[in-house]
Amino acid sequence: MGGGQNGVEIPVTTEKVTNGTKSSANGGGKAIIKENVNGTIVIPSANMNIPAQFEANGEIIDPHCDPKKPQKISFHDITSAAFLIKDGIERTPCPRSTTSDSYGMDLYLKKDFLQYTGSFKERGARYALLSLSDEQKKIGVISASLGNHAQALSYHGWKLNIPVTVVMPKAAPIMKIQKCRNYKANVIVEGKDMGEAKALAMKMAKEQKMLYINGYDHPHIMAGQGTIGLEILEQVPNPDAVIIPVGGGGLIAGIATAVKALSPKTKIIGVESAKCPSFSNAMENNGPIHTPIKNTLADGLAVPKVGYNAFVTALPLIDKMVVVKEEWIALAILRLVEEEKCVVEGAGASGLAAILAGHLPELKGKKVVILLCGGNIDTTVFGRCLERGLAAEGRLVKFNVEVSDRPGGIHELCEILSDLGVSIKDIMHERAWLKDIYTVEVKVICETRDWAHSTELKEELKRHYTKVQFSEEPLAIHEQMINQGKK
Repeated sequence: MGGGQNGVEIPVTTEKVTNGTKSSANGGGKAIIKENVNGTIVIPSANMNIPAQFEANGEIIDPHCDPKKPQKISFHDITSAAFLIKDGIERTPCPRSTTSDSYGMDLYLKKDFLQYTGSFKERGARYALLSLSDEQKKIGVISASLGNHAQALSYHGWKLNIPVTVVMPKAAPIMKIQKCRNYKANVIVEGKDMGEAKALAMKMAKEQKMLYINGYDHPHIMAGQGTIGLEILEQVPNPDAVIIPVGGGGLIAGIATAVKALSPKTKIIGVESAKCPSFSNAMENNGPIHTPIKNTLADGLAVPKVGYNAFVTALPLIDKMVVVKEEWIALAILRLVEEEKCVVEGAGASGLAAILAGHLPELKGKKVVILLCGGNIDTTVFGRCLERGLAAEGRLVKFNVEVSDRPGGIHELCEILSDLGVSIKDIMHERAWLKDIYTVEVKVICETRDWAHSTELKEELKRHYTKVQFSEEPLAIHEQMINQGKK
């Protein structure tokens, strides 16, 4: 993605051809792009000319998500959705953060991970199912999904007695596959990735006359997700900003439509992972464009191409798009567990990650709502995220040190760590690959209280040993970077 270093503002006006559509990068306007070591910020122009249609370039066309006829949802669509789904959806809490003051803002957490299936996806899924014709309710629906959308559709299809088929790629977590089966869905595990799974689902939809429901771009899905915006404004009147995770774009499209209609001065801020900034790339391209996916902690945001309906709906309403790096997402997961007792997936923690990374200094002293959109994190991945967060914050430290091979050499090292109050998590030593036969290299992974404690550890070890090396890359975040997200 284009941009400048160290916060340099660059007008994006270069002519380009993407998706077969020739236009300036923002329809004649300018996108302010700021890049630094923590991520990227994209601010859309106020006078952008959004194309009325886009080129599909041979992709399978879903009639409800047609690039030739992109559909904008309205505030009326969202209020209709709110009325229909109110009896089957949890009205999730939005309390003030227990550590709000430490961030220098009045921070509120919309806990939509407390839905029955663990994510906001239930809202759109239920509304889409309730909006079916009687005939279509008998035939059933189909969709392709890696997890959250599949679970939401399966659960509410089961409760509403509507047949649901979900096609899940082989990469989908086994736990999520089994949950869909528990909800009585017809689960088909096929395809190496979402592209192949969607192609099969679209083919089955045509052959069996089932309705294909896109998990982020179907108009009813977007309208259902927008009901979160209505709840936020009831629970936190007149917020200065709402921070929303962005994957395919349906969530931010729905919430922004609701919020801007009732509270026009509220800023809408989207957050993406640097491993798949598909909406930021679409903003720069002035249309959805394929973005390669890399492995990310925020797998729920890893959508390679944003929805056409979502793009035309959300883009005029977004005030800022923030792209955060992985270490900040890991740290946000850790902070939410320790400070708020909330277990969320990477996508759900991305809003807090944007604050921690220092991307939003203009929100200091303001009333801010962040959306914790999902909590379906794999247990193994959760453990890794916590460790990565600890390492990023300097609380999990790894170092190699050469100590004397005489009796008591390693014991002396352990005493130093003990006296400092450092807890050893793992320790091992080797002799064979050292030039000096009178020393032994010890590899230690240990836990400290905070950054200052780890700094004290480093200084103490360097005083006692001539050869000591700390592993700080690529996980460690500099102390100054951590503090800039704080008060």
